[in-house]
Amino acid sequence: MRCVIARFPFELTKGGVLESMKGIKPEPVTGASLIIGRRHYPVKQVGQVVTRQDRRDFSAAEVLRAMTRLGFTCRALPKTAPVGMTGSLQHAAALLDTPETV
Repeated sequence: MRCVIARFPFELTKGGVLESMKGIKPEPVTGASLIIGRRHYPVKQVGQVVTRQDRRDFSAAEVLRAMTRLGFTCRALPKTAPVGMTGSLQHAAALLDTPETV
C-alpha cells in the first residue's frame, strides 16, 4: 500500500512492517500505541523503525492512519479516570485544610 508520511511516499505492506519490527523491544507506551504480534509499541517508535526517519519529522496521526489501513490494531491514549482520595490522601488533605497552630 502506498502512503505518505512526512511528505515522503512509502510502499508499505503488513508483512514488511512485521519484518521491520521483528527483534525490536517496545519502549514504554505513554500515548497512542500499535499492537504488533502480542506487543504494544508506541506509534512514534513504529514510525521511526518503518520509515527510518527522525520522530520529529512525522506525526503520530500519519503513522496511525497508515497502520490502520494495513490492518494493525491501534489504541488511543487511555483517558485517565478520576481518582478518589483514599486513606493517607484524605489525611493529607485534612491537614492542609486545618489552620496552622504554633
